[in-house]
Amino acid sequence: MRILGIDPGYGIIGFSVIDKSNSGNTVVDYGVITTPKDMPFDHRLKAIYDSMNTLVDKFAPDECAIEKLYFNKNITTGIPVAEARGVILLSIVNRDIPIYEYTPQQIKMALTGVGKADKHQMQFMVKTLLNLKAVPRPDDAADAVAVALCHSQTNKAMLGLR
Repeated sequence: MRILGIDPGYGIIGFSVIDKSNSGNTVVDYGVITTPKDMPFDHRLKAIYDSMNTLVDKFAPDECAIEKLYFNKNITTGIPVAEARGVILLSIVNRDIPIYEYTPQQIKMALTGVGKADKHQMQFMVKTLLNLKAVPRPDDAADAVAVALCHSQTNKAMLGLR
């Protein structure tokens, strides 16, 4: 099964593609989609949508895992991220790819066993679980790999997911 993992944003969107098999998980690719700060926001959304379409066409994922948004303090920043996330989801759903959403705590719990793990613990586990020589960079790409790994390791039946 091929899983597309997404760490949503609008300036930087992390993505990862992993293949899950009986022998474990293998990284196919990871990276980021970026949009220029000086680009009008509606054009940034179109750039994200077009880039997502290109990713989905290139890698043909079976399922998509995306981080749920969590607003802690600054909801003003969260609104454009939510709009970008909607564009990302539209690209996926237009191709009838099942989408699974995970909170930051669920992702941390799946990878480390601790729902409040810090970034270094998460990056160490991404590197370890996938037998990588280095932590994926930039951080947004590493976060997207963590989302895909969470999905790979989550028992969907127990969570009541699709």
